[in-house]
Amino acid sequence: MSPPIHHTFGPLANTRHMLSASGLILRPWRWRSGPATAALARGMETCMNAATSSPKPAVSLWGSGREALLVALRAIPAQPGDEVIVQGYTCVVVVNAIRAAGLLPVFVDIDPDTLNLDPAEVEMAVSPKTRAILCQHTFGIPGPLRELKEICDAHHILLIEDCAHILPDDARPSGIGKTGHMAFFSFGRDKAISGVTGGALIVREEAYRAAVQKQAEEAKPLPRSVILRLLCYPLLYVLLRPLYGLWIGRAMLALAGKTGVLVPILTRREKEGSMSPAVTTMPNACAHLALKQLHTIRTINDHRRMLTRFYLEEIDRREWRIASKPDDTAHPYIPGRITSDLPLQKFPLFVPGAERIRQQLKKQNIHLHDGWTGCVICPPAVDASALGYKDGQDPDAELCGTQILSLPTHPGMTHQQALKLIEAIEQHLNT
Repeated sequence: MSPPIHHTFGPLANTRHMLSASGLILRPWRWRSGPATAALARGMETCMNAATSSPKPAVSLWGSGREALLVALRAIPAQPGDEVIVQGYTCVVVVNAIRAAGLLPVFVDIDPDTLNLDPAEVEMAVSPKTRAILCQHTFGIPGPLRELKEICDAHHILLIEDCAHILPDDARPSGIGKTGHMAFFSFGRDKAISGVTGGALIVREEAYRAAVQKQAEEAKPLPRSVILRLLCYPLLYVLLRPLYGLWIGRAMLALAGKTGVLVPILTRREKEGSMSPAVTTMPNACAHLALKQLHTIRTINDHRRMLTRFYLEEIDRREWRIASKPDDTAHPYIPGRITSDLPLQKFPLFVPGAERIRQQLKKQNIHLHDGWTGCVICPPAVDASALGYKDGQDPDAELCGTQILSLPTHPGMTHQQALKLIEAIEQHLNT
């Protein structure tokens, strides 16, 4: 049985990651504190220190990217009921953080060319209660930073960058993470780099640093039992992932989830629209894992660029289209702003009958479910209406959720697997 083609089965967990985690398991005195946290913070500061006159960034590390966002929102002078503009096609943890900060999410439609905020829609949504705009770089596609920064400056509101899907390197000059007043990153299991958990907050404005520092002083460490379970994640997936096409691999991973050996990416409470108000520090052990991958971010991103370029070439060869919107839903298309130099976290292809194709591909040990399908606020189990979203409010975001078929670009995805995937999709489209 060949290894699965997938998004979520430990995409950044490889043998080196597993050995690092195994070594850390044997050193429990390094789980909570140690030199890796400071080294990771310095590495992120170097990565985000633009060669411009912009202020030197202040970096803080947190238990997750969603906690980093919550800290950022709490640092804003605001009253309960004040608003944060967020795009319709987003993750529930982003909305939960806004609500946990006592603010209201205002959903705005996306630009189908970028899968990110539409600046024209944002301009119409700004009100006297708006305190911040969240610019999400969806799947690593750059958001409209210049346009959003102009809107923020004109209305004296904050621009926060959601960089959960991308960590830029020096191969492509970009304002990502360097334009907003603040930016947050995630080191989760399927992000640009992985510490299994963790997040970083970049603060450029002096006015917000004291409020962030105060929260850092009050943050608690994760329980040791949770850190141990997080360190088990790379081991389990590296050992069981090749067996996923057989019953034993699926059964063992399912058992690990049900018994709590694996820490869930989303808790039931989070899926229901709630978030704990408590924030935690990033464990030194997780910072150690993330730091090793930060040192190889150029290699990781170059692999993603290679697969992005390959998908573009195959799509062009098959005469599938690049378009802003489908004018004929019988043909696949991709957003118009995707270029070969982007280190995409995943490659968005839009096809008719996307869910049907995903179900058929599972029979071939190809697993393209990633939570960002069939919904406006992912994952699909989330009740978007309970979070303030109204059906039909953001039609382009809704269309995106129903037609998207995301293709993996992670380091474990090979060129051969990418070709197999494209050929399998083409076969199902033809039938």
